[in-house]
Amino acid sequence: MIASAFTALLLGSQLTINVADNVPKLDVGPTCREESAAIQSDAQSCMKDEQDAREQLVKQWTQFHSADKSTCVGLTETGGSSSYVELLTCLEMSSDARKSPAE
Repeated sequence: MIASAFTALLLGSQLTINVADNVPKLDVGPTCREESAAIQSDAQSCMKDEQDAREQLVKQWTQFHSADKSTCVGLTETGGSSSYVELLTCLEMSSDARKSPAE
């Protein structure tokens, strides 16, 4: 029983580490379709914004703190449509919060 719990813990920690190693592949199509329907905009413009955000994430990925990456990826992939723009925003806000002086 202890061995299986230990194995699960090891495997779970490896998954967390792997999530933070690379920019995740997100399906942003549903996000852009929902956005374009909600605000009557062009889905292609949304897809370009998402691609631009992904490219920026690829360039900056190693600069973000691993705990922030794990948290933000988890939030981005939970409960509905995924977005690179949301992921980038989450990471930038988390990074800014780490830099601000503690009160």
